[in-house]
Amino acid sequence: MKRTLNINIGNSLIHIEEDAYELLTGYLNEIKAHFAKSADDFEIVTDIENRIAEMFREILTTQQKAAINTNDVQTIIAQMGTVRDFQSSEEEEENAFIPPYSAGIKRLYRDTEQGMVAGVCAGLGHYLNIEDRWIRLFALLSVLVGGAGILAYFVMWIIVPRAQTRSEKMYMKGEAINLQGFIRNFQDEMENNQLIKRSGTFITEFIDVLGKFISGTGKTIFKFVAGTIILMSAIMLLGLIVVLAIFLGIWDAGANEIFPLSMVDQAYQSTLLFAAFIFFAVPLLALLLFSARVAFSSRPVNKAVSFSLLIVWLLGTATGIFYIAKVTADFKEEAEFTQTSSLKPYSTYTLVLDKSRFFSKEDSVRYQINSDSYRGRIIVDHNDGPFQRPVDVRIRIERSMDGKFAVVQNFSAHGRSFDIALKNAQSIHYDFLQQDSVLNFSPKLYLTKNNYWRNQEVNVTVKVPVGTKLILNKDLDRYLEDYRSWNCDHEGGDNKDFAEWVMTEDGLKCQYEINGEHH
Repeated sequence: MKRTLNINIGNSLIHIEEDAYELLTGYLNEIKAHFAKSADDFEIVTDIENRIAEMFREILTTQQKAAINTNDVQTIIAQMGTVRDFQSSEEEEENAFIPPYSAGIKRLYRDTEQGMVAGVCAGLGHYLNIEDRWIRLFALLSVLVGGAGILAYFVMWIIVPRAQTRSEKMYMKGEAINLQGFIRNFQDEMENNQLIKRSGTFITEFIDVLGKFISGTGKTIFKFVAGTIILMSAIMLLGLIVVLAIFLGIWDAGANEIFPLSMVDQAYQSTLLFAAFIFFAVPLLALLLFSARVAFSSRPVNKAVSFSLLIVWLLGTATGIFYIAKVTADFKEEAEFTQTSSLKPYSTYTLVLDKSRFFSKEDSVRYQINSDSYRGRIIVDHNDGPFQRPVDVRIRIERSMDGKFAVVQNFSAHGRSFDIALKNAQSIHYDFLQQDSVLNFSPKLYLTKNNYWRNQEVNVTVKVPVGTKLILNKDLDRYLEDYRSWNCDHEGGDNKDFAEWVMTEDGLKCQYEINGEHH
């Protein structure tokens, strides 16, 4: 039985017979002696050893052998070739590094050495025997046409391996994996490296130009931009501080009536306001400090300051999210109830928008109103005034199915639970008044018991029989559903503030249209 050894070649542990090891050692010594005068002898020999180790592993795996024998080593030497094969004369020695090309197996790899980004196009060029510039041009056109080229490039970047070892680079170019192929590949690589050093790639040239631009004209432009950012950030910070002061000042002066502040519970109004201020102010301050560093070439901001700003911003953001979630929870459930009132019958009704408000006893005490002076009524928000809440009053006019005159008021609201939502709906106060044939509608609802806005709404439905004439004030247009006064305008009309309608079987129709039909 032959003696066997365990050797380490190409970072692989190989089980080999002793006489086969001696043959392999002699072969490798010849190669080392031949390249001893080369500055890169270690790299070449290492690549050759890696290839031999790869071939040994293939033999052991495919033939299911326990150890490499002499025949296996001779087979590998025959495939790889020897130094003597191209060292017979002085002339052959001069051309030893450029032997005739011998084709081998070709595999797809990414060529990162000649590639501009990830080496995908360069690798495809080797595989398809096409110059890589044409592959790059095709890739660019596919990006411009539909953008599919970007996706394909990234997919190939992920799935196609990079050519790292010399064997992989030779497989990529389809070169024979033997001793002559290694020598030829090494010689080509040395020439390409010199060419790259002289010319550089597109990216290195671009970075070179960009670096010169940044160090020269670009620096001045960056400083100007940084100065502009400093000015804008300072103005915005000052504006935030002013807004904060204004809101803190008005919150005690009826902020509950201003939307969206009317949604926020008084218990955490100030906390939420400060959280919102921190959320916007800290990034502005950080941007200002960074721009100041760029503009004045100063030292970077102290790490402790940066970390503190980050902590403050995170705390403010978390606080804001917490209380916004609490406000959102107050809109979880919805409840509504309906109130129906009979109208005194008239053949003609005039519908107007009345901006007056009726005050209850509690309102009079709250606003310190003297009933003798105001007679229980006061004009508020005569002009529409500041935007307080979304439109919360809607008016519909329908044909009465039972021939009776009536007004149906539907009150709805949201809340954390159904019971709370119902209480919020019951807290709505809406002013509707019939004065003979005049129907007065308030443009807004009011909340009793200092309630917060929870999407309270009033839907008022006026039901009249067929043949009833309705004179609508044009101020109602904002609140009316389905009908608009301009749909009833006609040339020669005397009254520009009112539009005359008549209830028919098909709904409201303009008076002048009905008159035209009769003529």
